[in-house]
Amino acid sequence: MIQRTKRLTFLAVALLTGWMGLASTPLCADEVPSVELMEGSVHRGVVASQKENSAARSILHVNANPGAFVRGAFRGEGLKLWLVDSRGERFRRLTNGDGAMATFMFVVGEHVPAKLQVFGATDQTYELRIDSIIPITEQFQPVDRIESPTLAALLVKLRDGGDTKDFWDSIARNGSPLVEDNDSEKTLRDDQALVTFLWRGAEHNVRIFGAPSGDHDEMQRLGGSDVWFRSYVVSRKARINYRLAPDVPVFEGSFRDRRRAILATAQRDPFNPKFEPSDPVDPFDGSSVVELPDAPVVPWLKPSRQTPAGTVETQTIQSEILQNQRDVHFYRPAGYEPNAAGNALLVVFDGDRYLDEVNLPTILDNLTTAKKIPSTAAVLVSNPSPKTRSVELPCNDDFVRFLTDELLPLVRDQSIDADRENTVLVGASYGGLASSYAALKASDVFGNVLSQSGSYWWSPGGEFGAVDSGEPNWLIREYVRADQKPVRFVLQAGTFETASRILPDNRHFRDCLRAKGYDVHYSEFVGGHGYFHWRYAIADGLIELLGNSPGKRLN
Repeated sequence: MIQRTKRLTFLAVALLTGWMGLASTPLCADEVPSVELMEGSVHRGVVASQKENSAARSILHVNANPGAFVRGAFRGEGLKLWLVDSRGERFRRLTNGDGAMATFMFVVGEHVPAKLQVFGATDQTYELRIDSIIPITEQFQPVDRIESPTLAALLVKLRDGGDTKDFWDSIARNGSPLVEDNDSEKTLRDDQALVTFLWRGAEHNVRIFGAPSGDHDEMQRLGGSDVWFRSYVVSRKARINYRLAPDVPVFEGSFRDRRRAILATAQRDPFNPKFEPSDPVDPFDGSSVVELPDAPVVPWLKPSRQTPAGTVETQTIQSEILQNQRDVHFYRPAGYEPNAAGNALLVVFDGDRYLDEVNLPTILDNLTTAKKIPSTAAVLVSNPSPKTRSVELPCNDDFVRFLTDELLPLVRDQSIDADRENTVLVGASYGGLASSYAALKASDVFGNVLSQSGSYWWSPGGEFGAVDSGEPNWLIREYVRADQKPVRFVLQAGTFETASRILPDNRHFRDCLRAKGYDVHYSEFVGGHGYFHWRYAIADGLIELLGNSPGKRLN
């Protein structure tokens, strides 16, 4: 297992650096390749010349029977991928040749073999991947499966002519969601639970905002009753904050607009008495919270009378580089001594959110008082607007110059400073991406990165969910290409963050960094994408970087 892991890590780095050592022998157009592409295949080749003054092509076979659903991806600068018939005639273009890793899918025709043609200039390299082949025998209309034993029993009652009154009375007394120790087929492990979200009455649909899948999932209706539900098998360590959205508008529009329409009706679960904030202004304010029995206890989140509180000072600063202004919050722990040996400094992106939703000052108060970390000041950098955030945080050289040439001199003027080895960039989502990019570009200033659910799917000009948004993992490839920097990393991601690719891309970044020789501490929390989850994880990351560093001793 260890040898296989090392081999996969090496291949990941090799692929990102453009290494072609695994490339197949060049294929001529009239040759039938000796290799058939199967599910999981990765084929790298070079387009060989067919005839003088003519374009070159390569033909590959996919091992799939008629009716199979094939999904894959292709990359080749200036090359196009086509489906061809039994005579080699092209009849469907799968990719347009822009050079990015483009996805494709098709269904194998009944009388047409699954052959692919790589068409374009001679001697161009390409890569083709077959991600999945689903035979027609495995394609079916999903059948609603009732995993909850409670709902399965309710369905039997409904079919016998009963109603849902007793069920909803029980939910009103005991609260929701349902948390059960087993499912209908008794397949749960001891460390798992079945969580079933519920909604009473809706006309057309109900969706979950903050589902354990990481997506905006549709709930199902129990027969023709007023019970809408969705079940998930989760770790008993899970914390989940969520909202339920009945009758979400459905309309023609962009992916982003249709996805965001859930916000029109998303509201707290009326049957869940646990929610935040503690004083919501209406049912649509805040979110509901469920904590499973084994959710880890985090002692750093609440203020204590025995813990001296630090101070927070807010200033509005002007940036000549970025041509805008923003609030910056300066946190100093109690008893802070400027220029004292061993002081640490956090530079935190999305500063307002870390101040209000993570309550970072209280966490730092508790950690420093407990001597888990040295005396640590923080500079929490806010965004002028959501629009500027989406421009400044994703790998922006001007933003890095703002940090090094404008912000840090101002920080020093406030008598706040720390050695590079004790300076930590902290950010979540785009902020995690920004932290890693700034460390790559200014490792002489920033020695540590704490990235929470970093958006490493990002590419220049790309947008999550958009078609043709560019090749993902741009920053990961930049790290692979660059010389190793003297930077330590803590990468954190949630086990629910799969639909957005946050989880797999953070794992990929971890592997590539380790292959380059970086010091990387990686951890996964049972949760999703949001400050609710990041507040529970951040203390562990700070202790790892500032309290457990080699050679550091806390008095």
